[in-house]
Amino acid sequence: MSAVADHLATRRAMGFRPSRGASLAAFWALLLRDLRVLRKTIVVFAIRTVMQPLLLVFVFTYVFPKIGQGVGGSSSSEAAFSTLLMAGVVGTSMIFQGVQAVALPLVQEFGYTREIEDRVMAPLPVWGVAVEKIAAGAVQALIAGLVVFPLAAVIPATPVHLHVHWLFLLTIAPIAAVLSAALGLTMGTRVKPQQVPLLFAIVVLPITFLGAVYYPWASLAPIRWLQIVVLVNPLVYMCEGFRLALTSGVVHMPIWAIYAGMIAFTVVLSWVGIDGFRRRVLS
Repeated sequence: MSAVADHLATRRAMGFRPSRGASLAAFWALLLRDLRVLRKTIVVFAIRTVMQPLLLVFVFTYVFPKIGQGVGGSSSSEAAFSTLLMAGVVGTSMIFQGVQAVALPLVQEFGYTREIEDRVMAPLPVWGVAVEKIAAGAVQALIAGLVVFPLAAVIPATPVHLHVHWLFLLTIAPIAAVLSAALGLTMGTRVKPQQVPLLFAIVVLPITFLGAVYYPWASLAPIRWLQIVVLVNPLVYMCEGFRLALTSGVVHMPIWAIYAGMIAFTVVLSWVGIDGFRRRVLS
């Protein structure tokens, strides 16, 4: 024990940092680097973040009621639909941002320029660089989710009655953000650059339209087979979670199922994404 203590003391005296401290410093430096890049491309980020939820909210909660095509056929039904839709818009905005913030840059970094080699030269394990990618993507996904609330306050033509349950919101939102970024990491490390156009056609669009964005999962009960199949979609649990956190009186999944589904998908996608990242870097 004394020999180990002497060795550590010698390293500190020579200016060496412990490996854990060096890894944490490198992780923080990489995260700050990604956030600095984000600040320099803030206009592109703002457009990317605002456009999709803006169009959803504008079309479904402003245009439809104005042209007499409100869902449900009455003002009360239109208001209920607007409220119901908000949870779905938050969920889909976060998952879109997670995929775009992590997957698309990774495809470029793993391209012929091999920019990723600059990142993995940091004094950080390869898996640590992958975790930093998830952390940076999660920050952007949270911002995308927050953007929905001011849009919901000013755009809808019918009232949006949100009942915020803070305990659920403050626990579901971070899990959803990490889940979105983990999905982006998985896609970015498992998809070849020439397959990027197919990414949105065969993955992102089906996830959105079958992700309980526009309707509660329970409403699929008459189509039992579809209600079961969509359980493999992580967006279902995110949207149901935000309905739990933002609405009152709306039927949603059992609370245990929401948290269990989100945590399970976060763990599995993080593991698959980190493993894929390691394989791509070392190949």
